[in-house]
Amino acid sequence: MTRILFAHIKARLLRVAAVAVATLAMAAPASAAPLESTASTTSYHRVKVDGVGIFYREAGPRNAPTIVLLHGFPSSSREFDTLIPLLAPRYHVIAPDFPGFGQSDAPAASAYAYTFDHLAGVMNDLLTDLEIDRYSLYIHDYGAPVGFRMMVAHPERLQALITQNGNAYQEGLGTKWSKIAQYWADPEGHPEVVDAFLSFEATELRHTAGSTHPERYNPDTWTDEFAHLSKPGQREIQSALLYDYRTNVAAYPQWQAWLREHKPPTLVAWGANDPSFIAPGATAFKKDLPDAEVHLLDAGHFALDEQTDEIARLILNFLAGHPG
Repeated sequence: MTRILFAHIKARLLRVAAVAVATLAMAAPASAAPLESTASTTSYHRVKVDGVGIFYREAGPRNAPTIVLLHGFPSSSREFDTLIPLLAPRYHVIAPDFPGFGQSDAPAASAYAYTFDHLAGVMNDLLTDLEIDRYSLYIHDYGAPVGFRMMVAHPERLQALITQNGNAYQEGLGTKWSKIAQYWADPEGHPEVVDAFLSFEATELRHTAGSTHPERYNPDTWTDEFAHLSKPGQREIQSALLYDYRTNVAAYPQWQAWLREHKPPTLVAWGANDPSFIAPGATAFKKDLPDAEVHLLDAGHFALDEQTDEIARLILNFLAGHPG
């Protein structure tokens, strides 16, 4: 009797084990399959645009609304490394490097026109090649004159505008610009302006000047930027762009008129302690865009490094209210 009972229990255990093995076998393909990248994962790309290699970062679902991030001087799309993962779960994000910056090609200034007109044309062509014909635009520093030219050329593409210390008003120019204006008037007579502009001290101060949170800045940022500025040919490239910057100031009235005419939904998230593009440049947007959302943040020129979470929150809330 005991032997029969034992055999019955053994058979039952074997049946349970068989069911368990079958269940695991059915689940195995799913668990063993490679994990798909999450929406927040950034990928890195390089394409030819007008014969020049252009590098860009990309993240987020490609069928989501697109945000194009345009970097400042002397940085690259790297400045958005912390922001991209916060936007990508909801948006398709593209962040390119301008020619002469970051991982994009840097043709010699003697063979390539380093003007803001040209940079804007390359960015427009990049987006055309990527079949992106509708986007919100985040502009910072040099990204502002590039972005405004893109908006003027293709107003139909712009869904919303986000400016973070991306200036378009005379009121926004800090005191250093009076010295730069001397360089515009006589570039050969003021080489010291370029020397100061490209110095290690200036490269660091672009990040830390005016900051109340210096511990939030990674010093690798400015040491890497200075290493880039020290490469052969960079002095000529950056001198050409600094000289061409005078055309941006001359274009401010045109851009302001464009804003009044088109009235894009606009978010101004401005580092209020920036000595280069000062706080009145942020509030000046209200003159032409009374409905603009303006936030003065306790931060400097690279406000994103100090206020990553706050700027991401402002962008997400703003775009949720302006779905296009």
